[in-house]
Amino acid sequence: MSQIKRALLSVSDKTGIVEFAKGLVDHGIQIISTGGTFRILQEANVPVMSISEVTHFPEILDGRVKTLHPAVHGGLLAIRDDKEHRQQLRDHQIEPIDLVVVNLYPFQKTVEKEDVTLSEAIENIDIGGPTLLRAAAKNHQDVTVLVDPADYPLVMDQIASHRNTDLETRFYLATKAFEHTAAYDALISGYFRQIRGEDFPEQLTLTYRRQQSLRYGENPHQQAAFYHEPLASSGTLANCKQLQGKELSYNNINDASAALELVREFQRPTVVAVKHMNPCGVAEGETIADAFRTAYEADPVSIFGGIIAANRVIDQKTAEQMVEIFLEIVIAPGFEPEALEILRKKQNLRLLQLDLHQTSPKTFHTVSVDGGLLVQEADQKEVTQADCQVVTKRKPDAKEWEQLLFAWKVVKHVKSNAIVLAKNAHTIGVGAGQMNRVGAAEIAIRQAGEQAKGSVLASDAFFPMPDTVEKAIEAGVTAIIQPGGSIRDQESIDRADQHGIAMVFTGVRHFKH
Repeated sequence: MSQIKRALLSVSDKTGIVEFAKGLVDHGIQIISTGGTFRILQEANVPVMSISEVTHFPEILDGRVKTLHPAVHGGLLAIRDDKEHRQQLRDHQIEPIDLVVVNLYPFQKTVEKEDVTLSEAIENIDIGGPTLLRAAAKNHQDVTVLVDPADYPLVMDQIASHRNTDLETRFYLATKAFEHTAAYDALISGYFRQIRGEDFPEQLTLTYRRQQSLRYGENPHQQAAFYHEPLASSGTLANCKQLQGKELSYNNINDASAALELVREFQRPTVVAVKHMNPCGVAEGETIADAFRTAYEADPVSIFGGIIAANRVIDQKTAEQMVEIFLEIVIAPGFEPEALEILRKKQNLRLLQLDLHQTSPKTFHTVSVDGGLLVQEADQKEVTQADCQVVTKRKPDAKEWEQLLFAWKVVKHVKSNAIVLAKNAHTIGVGAGQMNRVGAAEIAIRQAGEQAKGSVLASDAFFPMPDTVEKAIEAGVTAIIQPGGSIRDQESIDRADQHGIAMVFTGVRHFKH
């Protein structure tokens, strides 16, 4: 096995670089470096050669050009077992470079700044770094490439043992290098695409960083991991602060995301209870404690083991109610000290804190399908009273309008086919994910029971026939909100008119599959 004799070090993240460089020198490895890395190593009294001594050409254009030279890339790309390559290196007086340690200009940190300009972002696009990494990774048969300080100990241990790394390690590090450059380019293209306002490019390249490995996926026989969108805002689930409890599971994360999307619809104190990606109880209240009590009462069976999202700080009174039942997660902007003390009695209860006001609206929604990816704009369509058309003889009164718009916000987040019954700013019946709309209505009405009398009904899509309206009439519903647009709309309107029910069309559908 050949030995590592020369190493090129040029890093933006300088964590551990001095110690690593000293270790290389201790094993007789010559170090070449550039720019800020060169200065840091010099100041630490590490023997180091500047890149200009290798290229016999100065760093120019404010550092834009320094490693782009045959003396560097010839030393990286030469196949050591190829006689012609070795001869060409001798002919051109190029020495091999056996180890590359590079991580790239901080493009992500730059564009995360609120006042960043395009020119500033462009100056933080690394050119020489990705080229070095790709060259070293391509030639990993002979060259070791490092992008992550966490891998320094692995490489140093192998150098200490046999003055080189093994092929398996080099292949692992090469894979990591290509992932690093691919993610970097994806960030840049995504930033440029955002500035241009291009939503659906011909080539869509996305990047995510693994935040945690999960015990399993939806089921124990499925492996899973949670990946973090690099530029996600601080108010997102990926950036929340977990105050206590077990690690989040795959299903926890899915349900928590659904709960957050729904609770963001409301301005008044609101609590959302979610089970299996569907709301089982949603309520507004004068206080967050009132909202929680009412959300619980909406479906005290389904809320067991559920996920709670609140848009206000959890106080002592709310916490006292929460510990009376089994919950998986509570998400809120904060927790009063007295509330935390109470909730900590349930050690496995996961408490997540995030600032809902710091959340940027989710722009796109992606779903993996067999052999591809579906991408669409996120459903952020809001409907106000002014957007609605009253299609029946009777108009909703002021209280009914409030309840209709409340129910409409909820039904938007229920799996289709979806029907929601609401009364006094809380859900009383939710029919979700049914193969036909009347079936969803029957579930919601059955759940509501006697409370259905005097309630309002929301449907995520139009009624293909009047059977759902007839079910609502039998249950005592007084007002209906639906998109409209069926060729048989008039039959539903006529049924409503016959029984004095108010019906409004939104002109907006909210399918959620």
